Amino acid sequence: MQLLRERYKTERELVEACQQGKRAAQEQLYRKYKNVLLGICLRYAPNRPAAEDLLQEGMVKIFTKMHAYDFKGSFEGWMKRIMVNTALDEYRKTNRRIETEPIFEEAHADQSINMPTHVEGSLEMLLKIIQELPDGCRTVFNLYEIEGYSHKEIAEMLQISEGASRSQLSYAKSKLSERIKTLFPTGYAVV
Repeated sequence: MQLLRERYKTERELVEACQQGKRAAQEQLYRKYKNVLLGICLRYAPNRPAAEDLLQEGMVKIFTKMHAYDFKGSFEGWMKRIMVNTALDEYRKTNRRIETEPIFEEAHADQSINMPTHVEGSLEMLLKIIQELPDGCRTVFNLYEIEGYSHKEIAEMLQISEGASRSQLSYAKSKLSERIKTLFPTGYAVV
């Protein structure tokens, strides 16, 4: 493994080797970026197995489209865009329309959750809460709050109205705030 890391010392060398279809470079690229890209997938997917499927699908697209990367702009940003688009493609396939559904079923009400005592545990819990949102709310929340898209852009991407985008975001924030208040009664809020 150490030889792989030394072989392609710069990102440009690594990308160029991937563009030439070199398997060792592809493996190195995957290992280097899998955690960052999985983080994106986890925000859009309802659970870890679905996120891992998105990651694999997105990596296939990255390697397939690698020849199109022209070294203008951030390579990591280019890959992140492909991952977000892969998640949106999956959303469009499985959700023909955004529905507002109850987020937390009765089963969740009886579950006890161990409170994390460190930041990593808190972030994992927050991710789990976001994953509990219905697909439409979760997607709009991620696109608006995390990716920084406008409601107009989200409406175009998801083929919904701007009002629906605003409504889904509002619903997501409301449900996230409710859930966080039940877990952290001392006072956290989603803004």
